[in-house]
Amino acid sequence: MTRLLFDIGSTYFKVAEEGTIRQYFRDFGRPIFDDLMDKCGDLIKRHSPDEIRICSSANGGLSTLIIGLSNSFSLKYAVNIAFNSGINIIDTVLYPDIESATAPLETVDVVIVVGGIDGVGGIFDERLFGFLEKVHYENIVYVGSADDRDYLADHIDHLVILDNIITDRLKINEGELKTYLTDLYQADIMGKEDIKQLYHITANQIYSTPYIVNLALPHVKEKLHVADPYIVIDIGGATTDIHYSRDLVSDNIVGEGGYDRLVFKKLGVYKSRESLIHTARQNEFVFELLNHLGVTENILEERSEKATKILMQLAIFLVLYKVSRHHADYIELKLENLNSIVLTGGITKLLSQEEAEEIVGFFYRKLLHFHQIPDIVLDRNYEIWTYGMLELEKLGTGNDERGATAAGEALPTERKDRP
Repeated sequence: MTRLLFDIGSTYFKVAEEGTIRQYFRDFGRPIFDDLMDKCGDLIKRHSPDEIRICSSANGGLSTLIIGLSNSFSLKYAVNIAFNSGINIIDTVLYPDIESATAPLETVDVVIVVGGIDGVGGIFDERLFGFLEKVHYENIVYVGSADDRDYLADHIDHLVILDNIITDRLKINEGELKTYLTDLYQADIMGKEDIKQLYHITANQIYSTPYIVNLALPHVKEKLHVADPYIVIDIGGATTDIHYSRDLVSDNIVGEGGYDRLVFKKLGVYKSRESLIHTARQNEFVFELLNHLGVTENILEERSEKATKILMQLAIFLVLYKVSRHHADYIELKLENLNSIVLTGGITKLLSQEEAEEIVGFFYRKLLHFHQIPDIVLDRNYEIWTYGMLELEKLGTGNDERGATAAGEALPTERKDRP
C-alpha cells in the first residue's frame, strides 16, 4: 500500500509520496482544506483515507501551565513529558512558592498538577485552589501522589486523574500523561473547523508535528550523515523547536526515549517575526553579530530575501544561546560535545551551507571560545518528519483512533464553565 503523507505547517504544506517530497506555500486567505485540495486534490483522489497520514502544527499547538512540588523531580518530569508530546509550556509554578506566583494572563489549554510519590499525602492545600481560581484554563490533570487524588477531586471540578508520573524509584512514568496530552491535541484539532475538515481525506489520527519529529530522532543517523551526539533545530514560520539527545544534559531523568524537545514559541521567521526581532534586540551579542554579517540594525525593518535570511541566522544564534550556559532560564546543553547540528524546516529553503556555518561559527567562537564547529547538515528536502510518520506506522498507532476519541475514550474534559 502506497502511503501519502502530509505535514500541515503554519507556512507550508509538505507532501510525501514514495520518497518524493513537495512543498507548497500556503494561501493564508483561504481555508486550509480548500487550499490543500486546490494544490494536491488530484494526488489525494488517488489514495484511500487509510493510506493518508497527516501531522500538523497549523492549529498553533496547545499550551500548558505546570504546577509541581520540586524542580528536581515533579516539575522536571512533567516539563519533559509535555515538550515531548508537542505541548507548549507557557509557565511553571513551584508549589512552595505558589502564593507569590503570578497567574498567566492568557487562557491555558491544560493545567498539569504533579508532586510526591505514592504513599505520601497531604501535599496540597487551599493555596492550590486559590491560585487555580485566578487561572483561565480549559482542562486540568493530576499526575501526582495517589494519596492526594480524592482530596483534589473533591475540590477541583472536572479534574482528570492519571497515574503518578514519578515511580517509587524516582524514575519517569510518561505513558498515561503522554497519551492524554496527545488526545488533547487531537480534541483541539477536532474543535477547529479549519483543521478538522482534513478528516474528510484521512481515516487516521492527526498528530502534532513536534511529536512526529521526536519519533524520528533515533533514526535520523540512518538517513542523514550525522554523528552522535547531535541536535535537530527546526525553524518554522511560527516557532523554533530543538530536539536533542539526553546525552547532552546533566540530568537525572530516566525515561522511555533517548531524545527530548524544547520549543521556543515566538522565534518563528514569518508569523512570529516581530517577536523574533524583539528577542534579538534584547540580546547583548546581536549587534556585534549583525556587524559581523556586514549589516546594520536597519535590516530588521526590511522586507526582503536578504532580511529574511538574516532573521533565519538570528533564529539559529538565539536558539543556541538559549540552551547554552549563558542563559539560565532554559535547560543547558553540552554544546561543546556536539558532533552534528541538523537544520530543518523552512530555513533550509533559503540559507546556504556557508550562511549556516557562518552563524554557528560566530556562536562557537564568541560564546564558547571554540574554533572548531560541529558538522552542519541541512535537511534540504525536509525529510525528518517523514521518518517519524513511518515509525508511527511501525508502532501500530493512529488508525481509526478518531472513533475512540469521538466516543469519549481517554478524551480530555473541557472546562466549559470557566471564563
